[in-house]
Amino acid sequence: MFGRRSKNESAATTGDSDEDVTDGVGRTEDGPFELTDLDDDRETLLQGRLDLGSVLVPVPDGGQLQVEMTPAGAPQAVHLMTQHGRITVAAFAAPKSPGQWRDVASELADALRTDSASVSIETGPWGREVLASTVNGDLRFVGVDGYRWMIRGVATGPVGTVDVDSALAKQIRTVIRGTVVDRGTEPHPVRTPLPITLPQALADQLAAAHQQQVAQAQAPATPGPAPTQQAPAPQPDNPQPRRGASGSAMQQLG
Repeated sequence: MFGRRSKNESAATTGDSDEDVTDGVGRTEDGPFELTDLDDDRETLLQGRLDLGSVLVPVPDGGQLQVEMTPAGAPQAVHLMTQHGRITVAAFAAPKSPGQWRDVASELADALRTDSASVSIETGPWGREVLASTVNGDLRFVGVDGYRWMIRGVATGPVGTVDVDSALAKQIRTVIRGTVVDRGTEPHPVRTPLPITLPQALADQLAAAHQQQVAQAQAPATPGPAPTQQAPAPQPDNPQPRRGASGSAMQQLG
């Protein structure tokens, strides 16, 4: 699909499958990728991917976007809504040496247990995966260490939908495997989320939707039930955003 310039030509093998071959920082040879490691330009890489600035994320067939905004109006999370459940992928600043995800995974498991979730640790293609069962559904957290960055993904669905061989668990791994990280050169404190930016068309549509909501809120109240709206299914080349409930699982769990 595209060429790669690897920082580390040698690879350490930890098992028999291709998914167990890493480049020394937790990544498998077939992804996720760092933008500077690839030969293809950004435009080529965006074929089938959504450009969120710090991450270029593949959008599954039929996927919809749910955008969460801060009170100040900046994007703070973008979720992929699929037929199997919700997928969220974000990148964070990390040290040059790997190991941040291992610490984050342990802290995440402790926080979930404190919130009365049932937690287990499983081994996936990139190492530890945190599986949690809550009263509202199940979550699977997948992390990957890179060079000065870390990816953290979460799959959320009803009870039983994020088991190791479930369609949603396979889907989030596929999304992460195809993700490209643009770390940039700016310094960021470790664990700080790398900035999210929206494609201009998506940002314009989101701003228009916000203005419409403000206008509706300022309009005189009328009797009867409030109307509901459902956003159409967006694609990377023509997305249609909709705002989600405040506080994703990624944010709630630090």
